[in-house]
Amino acid sequence: MTPTLALACQLIEQPSVTPHDADCQQIMMQRLSAIGFCCREMPFGDVKNFWAVHGNPDSQKQGPLFCFAGHTDVVPTGDEKHWHSAPFKATIKGDHLYGRGAADMKGSLAAMVTACERFVAAHPQHKGRIAFLITSDEEGIAIDGTVKVVEQLQRENTLIDWCLVGEPSSSKVTGDVIKNGRRGSLGATLTVKGVQGHVAYPHLARNPIHEAATALAELAAEEWDKGNDFFPATSFQISNINAGTGATNVIPGSLEALVNFRFSTELTEEKIRARTEAILQKHGLDYNITWSLSGQPFLTDCGALVDATVAAIREVTGIDTELSTAGGTSDGRFIAPTGAQVVELGPVNATIHKIDENTHIGELEQLSLIYETILKKLLA
Repeated sequence: MTPTLALACQLIEQPSVTPHDADCQQIMMQRLSAIGFCCREMPFGDVKNFWAVHGNPDSQKQGPLFCFAGHTDVVPTGDEKHWHSAPFKATIKGDHLYGRGAADMKGSLAAMVTACERFVAAHPQHKGRIAFLITSDEEGIAIDGTVKVVEQLQRENTLIDWCLVGEPSSSKVTGDVIKNGRRGSLGATLTVKGVQGHVAYPHLARNPIHEAATALAELAAEEWDKGNDFFPATSFQISNINAGTGATNVIPGSLEALVNFRFSTELTEEKIRARTEAILQKHGLDYNITWSLSGQPFLTDCGALVDATVAAIREVTGIDTELSTAGGTSDGRFIAPTGAQVVELGPVNATIHKIDENTHIGELEQLSLIYETILKKLLA
């Protein structure tokens, strides 16, 4: 068993369902401390985080800071009886490693650590610094994890130049897709007020479902933008509608709808809110809307980090990778606003969050080599 596979198995067997870490970070810090990283635990609330740095301690000669970012927490397993093997028992079947977190993202964490072990052994006096920013609050509400660590680092004037997030970015084989940006995510809870009454006497009531329907249909049909060279067009989705008393003969007094915008750099949060409320007001709704911004869109254009990542993937796998900004949010949204170049590169994402989550063992080893090659191109 290779060092990467062995470490991935060890991490998978820690039941670190978000926001619990279950000692995964201690395992990682022990490995990193052994090769000269200075590790610092940075808990916030009930969430465990750590920051580890390797490199020149002279503040005048520190050079660029390259950071591996990731999370030790995983999503719940669901009904374990549907798994073919226990979700927190690392199981090798053929050429795949099975277990919760194999792809998202304990496999990536193992690859990061072993890549650094080889790189530091070969380049003990490397340029700049290598860091790890690891949290156990990515799969959950993400309020005491990466965002808090980044805020503290900024207060200490520690700025990340290059950040590689180990999210499972790949589509069919490891390295075929990297994320060099992400769309913004803006959610809202819309409450439309009506007047409750008997369905046989609609003139004595006001049905919020009827009133909201045309407004929601217009929001869904609206062309918010056309996207651009890096981002698809902004999308609007209704994820839940709730109204009614449970009785068939009662007009409800209110309706609640949950909606979400995944938006490009063509729009801002303020523009989306203004256009949405203009449509709601046009339809004469008596409404209240509460907004929640999960993250702004960000983009890392071609430059040192993207170029090194693309070249490393080609060198290790022979693949010409695709740059993409599709998919959901990641903790990169907290790091990019500091001015850091950010990319996401990890295993194939076909089984993430699913029953029998797994990753290809050979591609896990390739991922570690890709990470090491990126370090060589930037810091050797």
